Parts: sequence; structure tokens; C-alpha cells
Amino acid sequence: MPELISVDVERWPVAGSFNISRGAKTYVDVVVCTVGDARHIGRGEGTAIYYHGETAQGCAQAISDYAGRQAGALPSRSALLREMPRGAARNALDCALWDYEARASGQPVWALAGLTEPKPLPTAFTISVNRPAQMETDARAAAGRGFRLLKCKLMGEGDAERISAVRQGAPDVRLIVDANESWNEADLMAETAQLAALGVEMIEQPIRHGEEYRLEGIRPSLPFCADESCQDSSDMTHLSAFPVINIKLDKSGGLTEGLALAQLAMQRQKRLMLGCMLCTSLGIAPAFLLAQHAEWVDLDGALLLAKDRDAGLEVRDGMLHPGALWGVVA
Repeated sequence: MPELISVDVERWPVAGSFNISRGAKTYVDVVVCTVGDARHIGRGEGTAIYYHGETAQGCAQAISDYAGRQAGALPSRSALLREMPRGAARNALDCALWDYEARASGQPVWALAGLTEPKPLPTAFTISVNRPAQMETDARAAAGRGFRLLKCKLMGEGDAERISAVRQGAPDVRLIVDANESWNEADLMAETAQLAALGVEMIEQPIRHGEEYRLEGIRPSLPFCADESCQDSSDMTHLSAFPVINIKLDKSGGLTEGLALAQLAMQRQKRLMLGCMLCTSLGIAPAFLLAQHAEWVDLDGALLLAKDRDAGLEVRDGMLHPGALWGVVA
């Protein structure tokens, strides 16, 4: 089994600013760990879940502490799942182990995981919450770059006006929206009906995590998607009001748990969305494999950065193409 070689925190600037209802970000700090032996190495990346109080520095320390308790070689991924809590630290280490296994075995991760060979996928492109006029401009620019699915961030007031402006800028694209828990004072049925009339397909996390009871018994005109309300498989018991779940590997704590969550969700007839935090292509690549089975793909985290890693995933005409950065055999 491999040992931990290094764990580092890297800072990557955002292209402009990434704005959601909780605030704006101009950079993202990611934790990157490298594992290996004398012949092969593997890498994984995680982005701290800030609304859980995680930091990149804390994640790096958690990885170092966990590896230090192993007295040398790291355990299997199944042991990692039992022994380390979910979150970005476990995601980085779990994905590094997958990458190592691919290179050591001579098989790509998709084959090791029993997945289909990845093909290009249409990804959503995020329109940050802003003044309606600015969101219209941003939507027009994204559509001009070939993106046919836009994900618009909302903030709990004036949202229908924002989406109406986006429609003006990009009348022919598909739209999904993310309220980021901001619809707590809103009339959920009325807000949903307005967005449905504007051609929105789905609404992500309208209410605060922990207040899922507010959705019980209502029949909205659009499906609600659980994001903050769904971290890993253990959360599936309280998601009856969500027909869609958003799987993010930083939340679930790695591809291993992400695979289990996807399988459980499909068994319970949930529709799947694959999302991400702000990250580089090293963080997107594992999710890209799982996204082959999702109805909505929102893997634009690296596209929102001012620059990405070399040999990363490429986007052409709104289609995300697999790269040679992670999980493949040279």
C-alpha cells in the first residue's frame, strides 16, 4: 500500500468574483495530497466545505494527522471510509488513492470503479448573483461561449427579476437555479411558479439545511434539489421532499462514498445532479466519471478560475472533455 508523500494548500484566483447569497469569493484554497510508493504516485484535491467550518489548512492537518497514525502505509479506501469523517480532507485522500490504484494496476479509475468509459458531457456554467442587468450580460456572454445550460445563483429577493433578465440575455438556453438556502422568508410555491414560467427546470436548496420539514406536503411546479441537505448516504432518510440530490465529492468525502450515494439515490428513484466546489481540474476529474450517470452536470469549478492546471479538462462549445490529469493510465 502507498504512503502519504506530501500534503499542500494551494491558492487559485477566481476569474473576477464568484458571488452567491452568502458572499463573494475572489480565490479558492484547495488541499492537494500525493500518495505513492517507489514506483507509482497518485494525487487528489479537495475544497473545504466552508459552511461546515472547514478550512484548507485544517483539511491538510487532518490528512497529515490521519497518515501519522498509520505507522507507514495507508489503509484501504474502505478503511478510510470507516476511520475518517466525511469532508474535503477525506475526499482529497480518497481520490489520491484511486489515482494511485489506477497507475499501479494499469487500469483507469472508471474501469476499476465499474463505471462506463467517460464521454464529453454538457456542463452548466454558473451565473453569479448580481444586479439583473449584470446577470443578463453574463448570461449572454456564457451563451456566446457555447454553454447551453446555465445555473443562476439567487439570494431570496428579486429572484424572478434576475431570471427574467437572464432570459433576455440567453433566451434559448436551459436554466437551473441555486437559492443556497436563501428562500427562508419566501413563498415557496409562488416563487417556484414564477421561475417555472421563465423556463427554469429545477431549484437547488431553497431552504436551510435542517428545515426540510418545510417542504413536506407541498407540490411545487418545479423539482427541488438537495445540496446542503444531502452530504452522504446517511442523509437519505430525510430527503423525501427532494426528488433530486446534488452529489459533491467534497461533501461526501470522496469518490468511494460518492459511488455509494449515487447507487442508493438511484435505488430510491432520485434524480441525480453532479456538482462541485470551486476547484481545479484535479478536483473535477473524479466527479466527471460519476457525472456520466447524472441528469444535470454542474462541473464548472475550474472554468471559473483565472487559470487551471496543465493537462486539465477542456471545455469546447459547452461540452466538458476528459483530460489526462487524474485517474488514467499513461
